[in-house]
Amino acid sequence: MLNKVLIANRGEIAVRIVRACQELGIKSVVAYSEADRDSLAVRLADEAVCIGPAAAAKSYLNPPALITAALITGCDGVHPGYGFLSENPYFAEMCADVKLTFVGPSAETMRLMGDKAIGRQTMRAAGVPTVPGSEGELRNLEEAIDIARQIGYPVLLKPSAGGGGRGMRVAYDESDLVRAYPTARAEAEAAFGRGDLLLEKYLTRVRHVEIQVLADRYGHAIHLGERDCSAQRRHQKIVEEAPSPIVTPEVRARMGADAVRGIASIGYVNAGTLEFLMDQEGNYYFIEMNTRIQVEHPVTEMVTGVDLVRWQLLIASGERLTLQQNDIKISRHAVECRINAEDPERDFLPAGGEVEFYLPPGGPGVRVDSHLYAGYTPPRHYDSLLAKIITSGETRDDALNRMRRALNECVITGIKTTIPFQLALIDDPEFRAARHHTAYVGELLRTWKEERSALTAV
Repeated sequence: MLNKVLIANRGEIAVRIVRACQELGIKSVVAYSEADRDSLAVRLADEAVCIGPAAAAKSYLNPPALITAALITGCDGVHPGYGFLSENPYFAEMCADVKLTFVGPSAETMRLMGDKAIGRQTMRAAGVPTVPGSEGELRNLEEAIDIARQIGYPVLLKPSAGGGGRGMRVAYDESDLVRAYPTARAEAEAAFGRGDLLLEKYLTRVRHVEIQVLADRYGHAIHLGERDCSAQRRHQKIVEEAPSPIVTPEVRARMGADAVRGIASIGYVNAGTLEFLMDQEGNYYFIEMNTRIQVEHPVTEMVTGVDLVRWQLLIASGERLTLQQNDIKISRHAVECRINAEDPERDFLPAGGEVEFYLPPGGPGVRVDSHLYAGYTPPRHYDSLLAKIITSGETRDDALNRMRRALNECVITGIKTTIPFQLALIDDPEFRAARHHTAYVGELLRTWKEERSALTAV
């Protein structure tokens, strides 16, 4: 078992990992920037060490600073959380070089699946369905035009490296593609240091469904069902749920088997997520793999009873995954709302300020993962996530009704949050009927803002 773990992250995920370490009897050390000196994770951990100034490039994205922090505090493991260096193979290699256990997959696996072109080819070779498009990275605009003519418009240009929607461009015809190609390359270069692009068929009115997997170093792997992350805006998820309201038990079994076969083909170890797009006919296509814990992992925990972060630490410690596939039972429904410091009335503009008062919701079937407390000022240097509210119930309606209650009960003053829009989404008839898709939130937002403006004008 790991003895002491450096948590190379911040915010709610750092708090989440501290708690998992405490329950396993593992000492925790939080690495923090100067801006996070007063964070909740720092207060809860056994130890904390400053790794640099507020700028992420000089702290949370600085491998030598993190490695040094782990070594001087006597750690034997490093948990990267999500974001920052969590999917950086060079960081994983640096940890291995100094005999630090990286809580995640190997650098080799990370590098393989971090390249979308190679990752897609690898999954296709394992028999996992993929979206029609380029076999690998595009050589030039002419090749992009040729492939688009073969598969038909609309098409999507996307960076081979990175994620989060940056560098993606939709082309509805050839003139769109000609205009979008240099812009997408430039954005990919700026965001990820590489301008390599893929091209694939742009599927409209699709659902975003992902499969959670766990695998140990002894060749045993399972899946824990799916999450539906279709409620998103500009590729950023707002509400997630498990299980997906449109996935049948038969499709779940097939997708899960594909996911397990896919990770087995690359010798994957630890927690990971395979992301799929599902069309209106129920066909699904692999798009990418996240080789880390996901922001939305709590909904899977709520419906399966499996502690994913605990298993990350156990697997990294060399323990066998004792769960079998038939142990995974999904008998409830769970929903997660990401509460961000953003103003939805101003197109989700980031909002700053001090949290004057904070009252998290509670009661049956409610979980809150957060790093907030009254008097805390969230640093504006990082992601705007303040809290995750997760509710569960016997049915989807039960979970959604409980979420409405939880959102209304939650009080965060002094700073704008996304709660008003999430309340509207939770009660929206199309969302309630599970007829939403990945573009739906943008459509609803326009209507919601118009209605809010009309009320203000009266």
